[in-house]
Amino acid sequence: MPASRAPQPAATAVPPPRVVFSLLTLVLLAGACLLTYATHEVYEAVTEGDGIAALDHPALREAFAVRSPASTSIATALTFLGGRIGNPLIALVVLVLACWRRRAAEPAMLLVPALLGSLVVTIVGKRLIGRVRPPRELALPPFETSPSFPSGHTLNATVLAVIAGYIALRMIRSRWGRATAIATCALSALGVGLSRVYLGQHWLTDVIAGMLIGIAWALSVIAAYRVHLALRRRRAGEAAIGAAAEAQVETETETA
Repeated sequence: MPASRAPQPAATAVPPPRVVFSLLTLVLLAGACLLTYATHEVYEAVTEGDGIAALDHPALREAFAVRSPASTSIATALTFLGGRIGNPLIALVVLVLACWRRRAAEPAMLLVPALLGSLVVTIVGKRLIGRVRPPRELALPPFETSPSFPSGHTLNATVLAVIAGYIALRMIRSRWGRATAIATCALSALGVGLSRVYLGQHWLTDVIAGMLIGIAWALSVIAAYRVHLALRRRRAGEAAIGAAAEAQVETETETA
């Protein structure tokens, strides 16, 4: 008698994981841009009732009052780390170390889309909203000419901090090492944000919005990445089941 064939797993029309990740990231990026605009609309609504906007001028006056040469040097250094040169350099170091440690390019799937997306959100948000920065006479260099809302330095530094923290949690096993990495990431983003207010380059609400939007965007990219991993494991499992079924059929055929 011919050997009976083992039942084959039903084929599922699931797009490749990388395609799903790319599409999902683009959809979430559009959502992040809308969130930026919605955040400003909420801010404007609250401003009319003298709500959170009441923080802006007192925070700027307080920053002006506590300035000193030492604190100004620290704030300038923090701003540089979150700026156009410092942020990409730190991201490159994180990327190289993570890829080397994991012996794979997977961390690039997290870091590159996250940072490019944060740049898009910053540019779109500033152009849509066009909020004026604090008075130039209260600001310290380096001066900026782009609109104020949201704080790009803060948003980009926050995204990098969240993604770097997530990568560290996946790579580091010890509790002390994890706690140190998370604390370093959180304090770096917070320091960059506060430096923008201290230097008079942003209102406090610009910084708060930058942090909130940055956290939301970074977590969205992480969620999309987790979906990618789940789909990849599913495809690998289906491939293993198919290979086992084929091997069983071959064995039954040889023994028939």
